[in-house]
Amino acid sequence: MLRRILSSGRNGVLPGTGQLAHGPHPASFPLDSGDMSHASDSALYAQWVEFLGWLQEEAAARGLSFEKVADFPDYIYRMERPYELPTTIMSVSLSAGGQPQMVAAVSPRYADLKAVSLRLMGGSKHWHLHAGDGILLEGKRPFTRERLRMLLDGVLRGVQAV
Repeated sequence: MLRRILSSGRNGVLPGTGQLAHGPHPASFPLDSGDMSHASDSALYAQWVEFLGWLQEEAAARGLSFEKVADFPDYIYRMERPYELPTTIMSVSLSAGGQPQMVAAVSPRYADLKAVSLRLMGGSKHWHLHAGDGILLEGKRPFTRERLRMLLDGVLRGVQAV
């Protein structure tokens, strides 16, 4: 197949199909393409930025450290392309005593089913949040700042119990 692609002379277009052999680079997709699978991308990333603010403020109020874990691949490998996402931060951790207690991350732009994930370290508890109408959703239930406070209070109880 690779030989067919290279011999086609059409920059990676499969002969007779008109289809790209490897597809476009993920960063070449617009943030909102009109396709249903990408319809809420802008909302998700805007809600992620708001959620990062909540995490940072609530961590500070509880004496937890807020640390960036990773940047978006789009940001790291952007070269000359414009960077369209509202933040560079893709994942963060909340730590107590130098040990991560909770990790929060958002899906990269090229993922088909995007979500924000929360994971408690050392346990099996995790949450998947999706873009809602102005707020992240935990299933059909809005994921509020009060819900985040409740989770972080549970994290602190776990830290204090050890």
